[in-house]
Amino acid sequence: MRGLFAVAAWTLLVLAASASAAERVTLTVFAAASLDAPLRELAREFERAEPGVRVRFNLAGSQQLAAQLEQGAAADVFASADERWMAHADSAGVLTGRPVVFAHNVLVVIIPHTNPARISRLQDLTRPGIQLVVGASAVPVGLYTREMLARLAAQPDYPKDFARRVLANVVSEEESVRGVVNKVQLGEADAGVVYRSDVTAALARYVSELPLPAAVNVRATYPVAVVRGSAQRARAERFVALLLSARGQAILARHRMLPATAAAR
Repeated sequence: MRGLFAVAAWTLLVLAASASAAERVTLTVFAAASLDAPLRELAREFERAEPGVRVRFNLAGSQQLAAQLEQGAAADVFASADERWMAHADSAGVLTGRPVVFAHNVLVVIIPHTNPARISRLQDLTRPGIQLVVGASAVPVGLYTREMLARLAAQPDYPKDFARRVLANVVSEEESVRGVVNKVQLGEADAGVVYRSDVTAALARYVSELPLPAAVNVRATYPVAVVRGSAQRARAERFVALLLSARGQAILARHRMLPATAAAR
């Protein structure tokens, strides 16, 4: 009899464990690489509010993520670092509902603390021999970088061919901002252009910022949308709502991003 009770108890435990496992769900978020740190903190908030849910990220260049979605990759939420690739995904029919802007960002130039090229001002980026790394033009940060350089070239303190001379020093065009950060952090480049939010406390131990004048900086725009065919649509919508909430906006601001309501610069 005691053996029968033991078997019954074990069976109940197995069934309970199976039910618990069945209740666990994964919310898959495709997000621009520059959103890594703030979204991971937001994911922890979301998981606390929704027991049994695990948020899983696919972090890459927005152009790569849009292409993956277009090719049928399964996801619940797509967060892009620009409106161009969100519009591309929308036109490809992979989104449901209207994308909404949840944050903005600005650019900075980063240089290694060792600064072997002795870069002290933006004009130094035109010097022959400078090794610069930027995002490819298809990558949001790469497009923003080229727009910023064109704006600088129009300033009275810069030569008309400033943008051309700076881009002539590019030794690598990366497929995500994370590639730019890594090369500068490892000392494989003299300078790189990244988002301000990329310069975390951990990264600041290795690189210094060269700020850009507000008049020429570019405001990056981050839209988000629920992916069509999401098996977790209601949860995906709640994740988007968290990004737009006061709590979500505070977390994004703590990671040096600008609020969704930021005025154009």
